[in-house]
Amino acid sequence: MNTFADSLSAAWQLLLARDPVLLAIVGRSLGVSASACLLACGAGLLLGAWLAVGRFRGRGLLLTLLNTLLALPSVVVGLIVYLLLSRSGPLGGLGWLFSFQAMVLAQTVLVLPVVTALTRQAIEDADRAHGEQLRSLGAGLFTRALLLVWDERYALVTVLIAAFGRAVSEVGAVMIVGGNIDGFTRVMTTAIALETSKGDLPLALALGLLLLAVVLVLNLAIALLRSWRERVDGGATDATALRAGAVV
Repeated sequence: MNTFADSLSAAWQLLLARDPVLLAIVGRSLGVSASACLLACGAGLLLGAWLAVGRFRGRGLLLTLLNTLLALPSVVVGLIVYLLLSRSGPLGGLGWLFSFQAMVLAQTVLVLPVVTALTRQAIEDADRAHGEQLRSLGAGLFTRALLLVWDERYALVTVLIAAFGRAVSEVGAVMIVGGNIDGFTRVMTTAIALETSKGDLPLALALGLLLLAVVLVLNLAIALLRSWRERVDGGATDATALRAGAVV
């Protein structure tokens, strides 16, 4: 118990002192995850919306594959990206192995199925509610998908926040493709694993506390967004009812 208390006290001192090594690891970790989420969301939103409104042969098989990718272990993603970026791999000429770019690519591959699946579900539910009306107005497939994405933009922001939380807490893939190199590819999760194995518990605890803080902020953001959307929807419903009553 004394060892834990001493380590926790030392970790708190590192946080208060704004240890440069600690801040560098945190900044690198947030940079990798944010970059991966931007790339994954750019492709995942479009792909998810297309899967939601499109009807074509093989769609069921594609959705099954997508749902399977949701449970894809991060170490498998790391292995695949490693093989792609190795010297004998098809992307070996890029020279990205054990670099910032390699970690971004691995997290993008890991997060893309999450964004696509959640977007597909949200847009498909909206299409059931409003798709017939949009089709009656002459909206084509692409236009309908974009309109539904805009209509569900607040729900999709929640998807983006959840995707970032998935990326920032990942360890297996970035460990394999990044190499956990001090000062270059060491992020919060890989640093926690390394420092714990070395017995440097204060630094590991400090990083763990910061990682928990990031996850807490993400969950608070989701809760606040949901609460705000409920108030907005409730206010819009009340205003519509008042206008209807005035007309009557």
